[in-house]
Amino acid sequence: MDANGLSMLLAAVEGRMADVSIFSPASPQAGWIVDLAILALAIIGIIFLVVEGILFYSVWRFRRAKNDAPGEPAQVYGSEPIEIAWTAAPTMIVFFLVLVTTRTLWQVEAAPVQPREGDQALFVTVIGHQWWWEYRYDSYDGRKLDFITANELHMPVGDGETQRPVHLTLQSGDVCHSFWVPRLGGKVDLIPGRSNLLAFETEQPGLYLGQCAEYCGAQHANMMLRVVAETPAEFEAWLANETAPAVEDPAVAEGKATFLANSCVNCHRVSGTAAQGDGAPDLTHLMSRETIAAGQVPNSRSNLRKWVHDPHTIKPGVLMPAFGLSTEEENQIVEYLRTLK
Repeated sequence: MDANGLSMLLAAVEGRMADVSIFSPASPQAGWIVDLAILALAIIGIIFLVVEGILFYSVWRFRRAKNDAPGEPAQVYGSEPIEIAWTAAPTMIVFFLVLVTTRTLWQVEAAPVQPREGDQALFVTVIGHQWWWEYRYDSYDGRKLDFITANELHMPVGDGETQRPVHLTLQSGDVCHSFWVPRLGGKVDLIPGRSNLLAFETEQPGLYLGQCAEYCGAQHANMMLRVVAETPAEFEAWLANETAPAVEDPAVAEGKATFLANSCVNCHRVSGTAAQGDGAPDLTHLMSRETIAAGQVPNSRSNLRKWVHDPHTIKPGVLMPAFGLSTEEENQIVEYLRTLK
């Protein structure tokens, strides 16, 4: 087990990991899915108990006695009532499950919705990459947004009077991925060349974790989803920060120059600079995120330093190589990145 795996195991043991159980829904959509799961499990459980009960009763009732004649007992073939019963009963059960499943799919399936002023709805385009998430914020409450973040989706919570749903348009930048945050909604695939839709809402602020649920390559298991649900005021403050230009700090001018002089600019983007790449996470407000490497490690100076030095020490197989920079260059770049709040 590597250091990351060990840290996650210790977090689980200490109870610091967020609840990701589907049986702890935090949205109406997840609640409908849980209701269906409980109903299906109840039916399966009843069938199991009935079948096992008949089996054990038969074993006990017809067990061999001391005075039984040797050889097999009389064999009985064909029973029209039993055959009708074991054909009709499963058919009715399957038909009932099809009906309730169709109703749940109808409830949770997101219909195409257009942004409208005053609708309190958030529209985001999600693009899955090997192995990170890109979030393009399109609009909120009818207001057009135009900024990009990575790996952490922020959304406002609703209340008893106002619903604030988030409508996601799911796309893929390379291979198939799958967006799944169990406490907020069902699993929806991101398929190259196609757009799928997903919508959910919640009234409970907090951090909701998920995971790419479609094998997408070597680092599939380390492609975590983080959804931050916050009050409308907190969300507005976050929006204001994300829509602002990148911070300019003269104290890290050398670090900025080093960053722009290297291959970082071919993949990363920092608003207002020559770095306009779109093949890796947008770094304009990097330090507003709690984690790096798609949720694998906290966004601390030491982890950022490890990542710049050699990202494969944190996420083996990641597409970003180690560039062999000098220690001074790495320190300059890290200090520059830490000003991007």
